[in-house]
Amino acid sequence: MKINASDLTNHRVVTREQWLEERKALLAQEKAFTRQREELAQRRRELPWVKVEKFYAFESPTGRETLNDLFEGRRQLVVYHFMFSPEADAGCAHCSYWADHYDGMQAHLNQRDVTFVAVSRPPLAKIEAFKQRMGWRFKWVSSEGSDFNFDYQSSFRPTDLASGKVFYNYVEATPVAPDREGISVFYRDDARNVYHTYSCYARGIDMVNGTYQFLDLVPKGRDEEPNATQSWVRYHDKY
Repeated sequence: MKINASDLTNHRVVTREQWLEERKALLAQEKAFTRQREELAQRRRELPWVKVEKFYAFESPTGRETLNDLFEGRRQLVVYHFMFSPEADAGCAHCSYWADHYDGMQAHLNQRDVTFVAVSRPPLAKIEAFKQRMGWRFKWVSSEGSDFNFDYQSSFRPTDLASGKVFYNYVEATPVAPDREGISVFYRDDARNVYHTYSCYARGIDMVNGTYQFLDLVPKGRDEEPNATQSWVRYHDKY
């Protein structure tokens, strides 16, 4: 919600004692929400898996890699579906907003048996050029010529776009772009079988955006236009 300066100027002001009482009441709600979030995370982990039977290959800076290769010896793989159409010269500004958070987490994810990779459809040269411009270090591969993005509902074929209906975020929806944002998770067992365990899209990816979590703590909140929530977002070299 967009916040006017006058809304903050007229905000209620109380004594420290009154503030502490209200803060403690809110803390009880926060603790209940934390427990609910942990229960929801457990339900995610309890979802059944689907074995990946199809072969997928990607172009990476070190050469051609299969989906199995992307695990880099670990058991768990997180894929960020980065909006970047093959015709474009730059990735989506909004996915870029999310991507600005990824470099710092790599060592910590790796320590917990998790590999992270971004996947997009353009030729690798376009991805590498944009990645260099933005100063990112996380692994980002091209799925050019592969069905991967289409199969995991983050890209849509021309026939689907022409029909005016695509399957996105688990419902039939009107397409807004040939590519959309999302996260998919995979697990690899000792026999190198790969399983799809989870995917989320649209606002489901909010939980991995650290900036939003901080904005939710401050007086103005996200301070976004209700009908154009991310109209303020720019590439970090364009603010």
